[in-house]
Amino acid sequence: MPSKEFLIDALRETSLDKSSCSECVDTFILNAQFLGLLRTMAGSERLITVEHALEEAGKLPTPSIASSVGVVAQKAVETNSTTTLEGYESICFYITPIGDEESEQRQHADFFMEYIITPALKEFGLKLVRADQIGKPGMIGKQVLEHILKARLVIADLSFHNPNVFYELCLRHATRLPTVQVIRASEGIPFDIDQYRTIKINTKDLYGFLPKLQTYTSEIANQVRGALKDADAVDSPISMYYPSLKITWSDS
Repeated sequence: MPSKEFLIDALRETSLDKSSCSECVDTFILNAQFLGLLRTMAGSERLITVEHALEEAGKLPTPSIASSVGVVAQKAVETNSTTTLEGYESICFYITPIGDEESEQRQHADFFMEYIITPALKEFGLKLVRADQIGKPGMIGKQVLEHILKARLVIADLSFHNPNVFYELCLRHATRLPTVQVIRASEGIPFDIDQYRTIKINTKDLYGFLPKLQTYTSEIANQVRGALKDADAVDSPISMYYPSLKITWSDS
């Protein structure tokens, strides 16, 4: 399958709204995966034809299915602003197990941040910040809390079942602000949060991970897009049972 950048460039040459090209490509990739048209073959992700998929399933092609797949890339939704924002409104805070230097957790956090999270945020004009990279003088604990409570977006990595991550995620849930959850596919999601969408990333082996890298970034981008589009509709375990509860704070 062509790279996401190639597909975006191709769409920009059409009459489609330029600001919707990235979202359109993400939607196309995820729909192709859902329909079984995007498969890992010979070490890379490849698109198969609708006819091929239906033939394998023992069904004849139908115009409604073929046409719906064919026009996925032509459908654009509301425009997303990529204008640079001020202060915490310009920040995506990355809650993740960090660990000591050279530890597995640190390598995991660095890898996800560089090759999955950062590419997924490219179109949104958000600066990705991790606790150990805040870079301001002062108390680190206070700065982390400020980012959890005020950042426009939080991405929480539940991998390794790190207690600090779950503590910080709980505080974020109480704010009812946009949050996206990811986890290694090999790990279970605790009962209290397993009813909320969590993107599972298979890191079991390099050969299975690399071909799906583009799909993972598209899936995260799609979740981010939805979360930012309607921040007031954000759900969490807390809002489910106490819909009127929301943390507020004063800087004074």
